[in-house]
Amino acid sequence: MQTTAVRLYGKKDLRLESFNLPEIKPGEILAKIVSDSICMSSYKAAVQGADHKRVPADIADHPVMIGHEFCGEILEVGSRWADQFKAGERFTIQPAINDPANVYAAPGYSFKYIGGSATYIVIPEIVMERGCLLNYDGDAFYHGSLGEPMSCIIGGYHVNYHTEAGSYVHKMGIVEGGSMALLAGVGPMGLGAIDYAIHNPRKPGLLVVTDIDDARIKRAASIYTPEEAAKNGVKLIYLNTKDIEDVPAKLLSFTDGKGYDDVYVYAPVAPVVEQGDKILGYDGCLNFFAGPTNPEFSAKFNFYGVHYNATHVAGNSGGNTDDLIEAIDMMSKRLVDPSAMITHVGGLDSVIETTLNLPDIPGGKKLIYTHVKMPLTAIEDFSKLGDENPMFKKLADIVAANNNLWCVDAEKYLLENADCIN
Repeated sequence: MQTTAVRLYGKKDLRLESFNLPEIKPGEILAKIVSDSICMSSYKAAVQGADHKRVPADIADHPVMIGHEFCGEILEVGSRWADQFKAGERFTIQPAINDPANVYAAPGYSFKYIGGSATYIVIPEIVMERGCLLNYDGDAFYHGSLGEPMSCIIGGYHVNYHTEAGSYVHKMGIVEGGSMALLAGVGPMGLGAIDYAIHNPRKPGLLVVTDIDDARIKRAASIYTPEEAAKNGVKLIYLNTKDIEDVPAKLLSFTDGKGYDDVYVYAPVAPVVEQGDKILGYDGCLNFFAGPTNPEFSAKFNFYGVHYNATHVAGNSGGNTDDLIEAIDMMSKRLVDPSAMITHVGGLDSVIETTLNLPDIPGGKKLIYTHVKMPLTAIEDFSKLGDENPMFKKLADIVAANNNLWCVDAEKYLLENADCIN
């Protein structure tokens, strides 16, 4: 089987190449990738090359496929897994396989023949052995791709913990009915966090979401409205902190000065981390969700509060398989919808430029259809491009009928009408 894939050879050395995959072994599975979303983690791997913990040292001679937020169809199943998986089934993957032999190994970083930025892949035995190949029954491939980032968000809610005075037992999860703040919280992952906060069974009573960009705040508020949150028992407040002189004081005013039970920091910015520390209430948990590129990143933290107010820090760089199962289940039941996270759509030929320039491209998630040839295109530009391109005109009409969000009908139309990468 010939595949076309983006492979990493070294620092900022990504190449789009076609080559033959090996015949699958009894413990392997041949699969077709349909969609993949590009993560900042892929940018970090591309920039750091072999210096990245998950990337092998010999990529110059043995390049790896990039991309780890993918969804597709199984084509051929090795005999070892014939009782569990069938050709024609849709699938998604938990890339955090936690291989005991190499805890850093992950699809999209470490393997020659499996990564999301490809047309076809060979799924290695370790993925199935670790229970990380998951059946996906959804009607949209892109939901399967966004299951992985949603699982990271869900993991962030599960990793927080709280205590009781006189007890050393950690009670996992957010404080139900408590106060929560999402700082720098209207980026793509923040949007998913808002969605999960107001629709999962364990909800805060108060949710305050901050950012410094009016346009992003307005978009978030139009998708996840305070009215929708109130129907689910959550008081939702959006706050632009750009021109507020004393941000912590303003945030504390929403809690009558008591402080927050759970604070999530969604940007690797030291002043934002320090804002989060200053608004923690007794036994408050600060979750540092945003992954910095600088390994020396640090911020001040008040240890008087640690000692006397039992404040503490948690963090997670991804979800586990249970988190991904929960994400897929909630999406299938239409309890959460990650469509708001997507602001750009492109084909496999746009992956290299997009990945290497990801921090400088505004908006949210960049969704890739791997069998499609198409430049990365902002959804908001569909209408303008539609003046000369009938495909974009139709896509503009489809998303306009869906609150200007990517959707199942848009995916189906694109897959049926876009130019093929090959």
